[in-house]
Amino acid sequence: MSDKPVILLMGPTASGKTRLAMELYDRGGFELINVDSALVYRGMNIGSAKPSAEELTQYPHRLVDIRDPDQPYSVASFYDDAWQAIDEVLARGNTPLLVGGTILYFKALVDGLADMPSADPALRAEIEARANKEGWPALHEELAKVDPQAAARLHPNHSQRIQRALEVYYVSGKSLTQWHQEQGDHERAKGYNLKPIAIMADTRELLDQRIEGRFEAMLEQGLIDEVNRLRDQYDLNLDLPSMRSVGYRQVWQYLEQELTYDQMVEDANTATRRLARRQLTWLRKWPDLPWLYVGEEVNWSDLASQLMDQLDLV
Repeated sequence: MSDKPVILLMGPTASGKTRLAMELYDRGGFELINVDSALVYRGMNIGSAKPSAEELTQYPHRLVDIRDPDQPYSVASFYDDAWQAIDEVLARGNTPLLVGGTILYFKALVDGLADMPSADPALRAEIEARANKEGWPALHEELAKVDPQAAARLHPNHSQRIQRALEVYYVSGKSLTQWHQEQGDHERAKGYNLKPIAIMADTRELLDQRIEGRFEAMLEQGLIDEVNRLRDQYDLNLDLPSMRSVGYRQVWQYLEQELTYDQMVEDANTATRRLARRQLTWLRKWPDLPWLYVGEEVNWSDLASQLMDQLDLV
């Protein structure tokens, strides 16, 4: 096994992860691997803050544009794809630099995946029917009774993950948390020199400002038109993982006249701030995680040097 490091560059949305990764790439010897659940989808460019086509040419990312938005992409899919990419980068003598904000993907990479029961279509349909009648918050309350740890991590309207957690419990009689605790495969990551680090705006207020400014820029760049094109091109609905992405869901609701324009902007910013707080909550539980803090004015070259110092990289 290679002694080369595998860098895990994490952080909340709008914290500057991609910009820092590009700075590192310019120094040579690094290859970028995407760890963002929205960037895997083709056509979802503006709302996912995907690097431009020119940037992706200059800074190639593995695991970007590998699915159509009507095709689900699971944690298990990422786990297999990411380890394959890491091994290929190491075989070339380069350093894998995994960058993104989907902390669940990072945790799966490090902790492994439990060998859980497969999906049960009939049970899934039954759960969905109950949700349509009672609402997802009611099923979230039910989940809290059988798997309080999983429920605590999920928003009451996070339908996909609530559904899966209940499905696992009803099929097996064991909670999702129990499956992870009992059958998590920790062996794969042990053979690698993993170097996790997180980047964060130096104040919560600054992060919130960046979140709001970024969504305003997305709208100016044509996010509404992008969602319209996706709806015309693919058979999409709000239960698909792609359209559950923050920003896309709110624009969809605006196009369906469920929200006014101002409500869409407010709801998208609120949802993104909540996402950032969930990301930070997960990251703060990460043992001995080094942090980089950035202010309003950032010298990215200096920050890249700081990252390399903190991770003891040559």
